[in-house]
Order: sequence, then C-alpha cells, then structure tokens
Amino acid sequence: MLRRTTTAAAADTIATLVLARRSVRHPALSALARADAVGGQFMNDKHASMSTLPLSEARALVTAAMTRAGHNAADAEIVADHLIDCELRGLSFGGLARALSVVERIRATPARPGPIRIIAETAVSATLDGGDQVGYVVGVRALELAMQKARAHGLSVVGARNTWFTGMFSYYLEQAAQAGFAGMIAGSGPAVAAPHGGTEGRFGTNPIAFGFPSTPTPVIWDIGTAAVMYGDVMLKARLGAGLKPDQAYDADGAPTLDPTAALNGAFGVWGGHKGSGLAMVVQLLGMMTGAAAAPPGISDVGLFIVLVDPAVLTDAADYRRRVGAFADSVRATRPVEGGSAVRVPFDRSAACREETLRRGTIDVPEAVAAALRREAGLAEIEEGTVRG
Repeated sequence: MLRRTTTAAAADTIATLVLARRSVRHPALSALARADAVGGQFMNDKHASMSTLPLSEARALVTAAMTRAGHNAADAEIVADHLIDCELRGLSFGGLARALSVVERIRATPARPGPIRIIAETAVSATLDGGDQVGYVVGVRALELAMQKARAHGLSVVGARNTWFTGMFSYYLEQAAQAGFAGMIAGSGPAVAAPHGGTEGRFGTNPIAFGFPSTPTPVIWDIGTAAVMYGDVMLKARLGAGLKPDQAYDADGAPTLDPTAALNGAFGVWGGHKGSGLAMVVQLLGMMTGAAAAPPGISDVGLFIVLVDPAVLTDAADYRRRVGAFADSVRATRPVEGGSAVRVPFDRSAACREETLRRGTIDVPEAVAAALRREAGLAEIEEGTVRG
C-alpha cells in the first residue's frame, strides 16, 4: 500500500487538528461558482472558495467519514489512502470530493454489502464477487490476489464484479510495478458515455492502464476513454461549475456545458472513432468478469487485471534497467519549438505528489471540505455535541 501516514483514532485526530486551526480561505477567490442567470454560463470551478488542509487532517477527515458510513477501520484506511493519493497527484475530482460520493452511494443503498468472495479460481486466475462493496477495497483485494498468483506462476488474470468506484488504476499498477510486475487493468461501468457519432450512453468512462517496472519511478499510462470522467462531472455539479465544450450531451442529445444535464444525458468519448473502439474493448473486458453490459445506477463495475512477471520472458533486472533507459530517451526527445520538455506517462503525477508532500497541504473547495466535515462528525465536535 502507499500509506504515508496512519490514523489510529480518526475522530480524535480531527478534533485536535480543527480546534487548533481553522480553514485558510483565499479571499481573492469568489464564492461558489454558479450559473449566470442571464447567459446561462457556468463559472470555472477554479473560482470556488477554497480551504487549505494539512495532509494529516485531510486523511483523518476521509477516514472518519468512511468509518461513519459503515466501513471497518482497515477498509476506511484503504479508501482514505487511495483518495489522498489522488489529491497528492493533483486529481482532486477523485480525492476528497469522491469521499462524498461514496457516502451518498452507501446512504442510497438500503441493502448492506456482502463479503468479497472468490467465485471461480485456477492457479493463475480468479474471479471475485465484490459483494457491492466499494471498489477501492475490492480493487486492493483483487490486486493482492493477482500479485500472489503472478509471483507463483509468472502471470495472472483476476477479475472482479459487483463493485463500484474502483478509482485510479495507476494506484494499483504502481504497487504492482514496485513489486516487479508489468500489468494492464481495464474497467467497465454503467452506460454514461456515448460512442463516436452518438449521443446516448453505451459505455462506462472505461479507464484502461498499463504499468511497467522502471527506476526510479515506474512507467504508467492511465487514461479514461470518455471525454470527461464521472468524478470530474460530479465535482463540477457540486460547485456549480461548467463543463468544457464537446464533453457531453443532455438527455435530448444536444451539446451541454451543464454537468447536471450531462449526468442525465451522456458524456462524449475521447479520441474520436479510435477512442470509441478502445472504449468498447474495455467494456468487453469488463464484461468478461461477469459484469453487466449496462448496469443500473452506480453498480456492477467490471475490473479486469492482468499481471506478468518479466522474468518469464527475459532477465527481469535487465528489463527494468532497459525500461528506465528507454524512458530517459523519450524524455530527451527534442521538443517542438517553444514547447516544454517531453514527459513520460506518470512523470507529472510523480512530480506533483513529491511537491504536495513537500508542501504538506492541499487546497480543497470549501463546499467539499464543509460537507466532508459534516460526514466525519466534525460539526458535532466543533459544537461540543458529539453523539454517542
């Protein structure tokens, strides 16, 4: 796991941190972005009022919110670690804001989740039923099983279904690459993205990622095949911010900048007809786990993991060195006139994480921070009315 701090008693930690300090507001930024009443335009989400949170407080908030939502301590920490890593890497739509979506999904589901079960298995493969548990937890279990089998047999394929919100696939592949494995992860989901030339949802946002061991950091390419990711649309809807042109359609098939209309319509696909083809491939890989082609609501994501130990094909240590050397040769490519240095996939994430860890804080929309404090029980702590 990528846990960099631990939270043994999240509620106590939050109380101590918050009573010692208050959110740092940015007075130059406007209040929550809202639609213009005359022009129907949306302000950029960067204009939202922000709070600056120490990383320790942000982690404690997520852990407490997950615990109050019904997760045990270990699972709450798994979710928090994943969401904080999103924030460290500058992917705020998958960070603290996603914690609110997790709580909302749990609250909207009357039935309690079941256990994570292995429902099919061979020496090199397994299929998991996630029991409708959140995908961050199911994904970690699937990754651990895949690494165990690849370590023993040189390769593995593990699928998981009946889960939701699996997060960044680079989060899992970084751990796999650090353990020496190359891998691919693909994930299908509810029909929210339209195929090229269409305006109705048929695909999930359908991320796919590849990871390779290297030094000093792995090479990881992690993309979504939709023009905009679900978490980004949800965050903009919370903030009253608008989408970019050509990202989504409303329920009638008209292009829209309104994230709420997009949630009721369809997202566009990334990469034209090529991206649409890749999105369909990812959907079919997810369906191979037994996941539905078009599951209702936020449910039944198909998670498809393949890991390979390079040692089954070549000298593993030499391969790691050659991957690093090739990555350096890509970085050394002459840039276009006036352009910045060429990057390798995962360079930006690694640099952003290093800088955020050095700074020790993250900036979070005040609306998100306030809502998360409520879900963590912080409002009760501040008012001195903690319920037993």
